[in-house]
Amino acid sequence: MGDDAPILQGLKVLDVASFIAGPAATTVMADHGADVIKIEAPGGDGYRYITTGPGMPKAGVDYHWMVDNRTKRGLQLDLRQDAARQVMIKLVAEADVLVTNFVPRVREQLGLRYADLKPINERLIYASMTAYGEDGPEAGRTGFDSTAYWARTGLMDLVRPDPDGPPARSLPGMGDHPTAIALFGAIMLGLHRRALTGKGSKVSTSLIANGLWSNAFYAQAALAEGEIPVRPRRDNWPNALANHYMSRDGRWFMLSLINEDREWDRFAEGVGRPELLSDERFTDRAARHANAAALIAILTEVFVEKNWEAWRALFDDLRITFGLIGRVQDLATDQQVRPSGAVRPVDPALFGVDAMIDSPIFVAETARRAPEPAPAVGQHSDEILAELGYDGAAIRDLRASGAVG
Repeated sequence: MGDDAPILQGLKVLDVASFIAGPAATTVMADHGADVIKIEAPGGDGYRYITTGPGMPKAGVDYHWMVDNRTKRGLQLDLRQDAARQVMIKLVAEADVLVTNFVPRVREQLGLRYADLKPINERLIYASMTAYGEDGPEAGRTGFDSTAYWARTGLMDLVRPDPDGPPARSLPGMGDHPTAIALFGAIMLGLHRRALTGKGSKVSTSLIANGLWSNAFYAQAALAEGEIPVRPRRDNWPNALANHYMSRDGRWFMLSLINEDREWDRFAEGVGRPELLSDERFTDRAARHANAAALIAILTEVFVEKNWEAWRALFDDLRITFGLIGRVQDLATDQQVRPSGAVRPVDPALFGVDAMIDSPIFVAETARRAPEPAPAVGQHSDEILAELGYDGAAIRDLRASGAVG
């Protein structure tokens, strides 16, 4: 492999998982060159059909499937049948990594536990994704990121615009995608250990662990028996200089003057309110925090005087930290997302779009694999079976029996 080749080229990965967190981890591996085989039961991964549900964005392409399963090959197996399990045994014998998120009961039924597969391939990295972890009274419980990552870990309770209002719902996949990166990291550690010892291992992560990691600031405070404050509304936020405001043209933005002792003077003068510097309510940090509601009310009136672009230019000149509260509708024209690599160009003839959300791990001096369309259910079944040594007659028999689709 040349120095500029995809860094995971030559690895064979079995994606025996559904929905987002597990499969997205193997998508990262495919982006970096791994040969990923997406194994689906008859009917396919239920994630294929999620956008038919109420409240989901509608588009002319399967946007969700392409971003989470691109650059994989598709094999359909009915693992309830012995013949299909024999195919799986052959695949496992040659694989470097297997990812699954099936609950323990299903893994046992299908012969997909680590204990089942380790004797077949001692070098296999078995990557387990669960909702609530590998042990404990809820280890076998099903869950999605909305229930295990967002709701269970305190995030849903804390992130609400009004402390007296209902909890805020998460967005689809909001916890799955960062959890996928954790699983990817676990797989890389397993591969590193194998390089050192020659032995495979079981690696894992869970939605609840990643939700707590995301909420670690407050969660650790709770474990330390700290007092968790109620998060107030915007107009009563305890720091006016770390709050969000709206410009004249209706754009919301976030100020984050964490170093306010250094930034306050130039900020007040820059926004055209030098008189605030001599206002006894705002003369130092303690005073500004004690009178945050009053300062928020003043700044709210200040910021509706100009459009967002004027404020953006001023904040840049003032060298203060701020952020536009982006809308997903603006991504197509955002000046930063493509140059940063967060979004990469793709061939519209292949994908029906000219850009795709990229996986967020970058390695200098190595190439990424060019994205390829996500597979249809069992799209590459014959090709993969032939690589395993099945001839045409054997493949026809597997198809006729329903073991392979």
